[in-house]
Amino acid sequence: MPSAPHVLFRAWLEEAGEQVLAPHAVTLSTVDAEGAPDARVVILKEVDESGFFVASSARSPKGRQLAVNPRAALTFFWPALGRQVRVRGSVSACGAETSAADFRDRPPASRAEVLIGRQSEVLTDPGELVRAAEDADRQVQQDPDLVPDSWTRYVVEPGTVEFWQADHDRRHVRLRYRRAGAGWTTERLWP
Repeated sequence: MPSAPHVLFRAWLEEAGEQVLAPHAVTLSTVDAEGAPDARVVILKEVDESGFFVASSARSPKGRQLAVNPRAALTFFWPALGRQVRVRGSVSACGAETSAADFRDRPPASRAEVLIGRQSEVLTDPGELVRAAEDADRQVQQDPDLVPDSWTRYVVEPGTVEFWQADHDRRHVRLRYRRAGAGWTTERLWP
């Protein structure tokens, strides 16, 4: 058992990458201003000793929710391996340069999608989406270095990370890392 959860997570992610489609897909859970939970699948960008990195527009529902309550949960589930990882912690925005580099690393179609904006707003005219997508595609082609000021790379700084390994006898193995000062405490949990 490694002394830090990101080491074990990377090993599990690498194993998942050999057997699972999109192993870096993760459910990001936040709460709105009224405390109602919200969850959606995003892509894990990176993980290191400081945390788990994801990215989004600060103007998206998740970005607005994180601005009000900068705490989140991440859930990875790899059913083919019988594994799940749960992360809970505080969230902070990375700097503008890091966020811009993240945006420029996205494929052109993904950058254009972000430029369309209006995520989760009601769409009354599908033709409007087509026109907005065409305009965004042109913007990306004309200015490949264009980065919207709302694009933000976030880091979820874990307070707890739980690893769950399924067992056919239902005696699942649950290992929890809890932040303890500059290090971690590990605990085995009942299934």
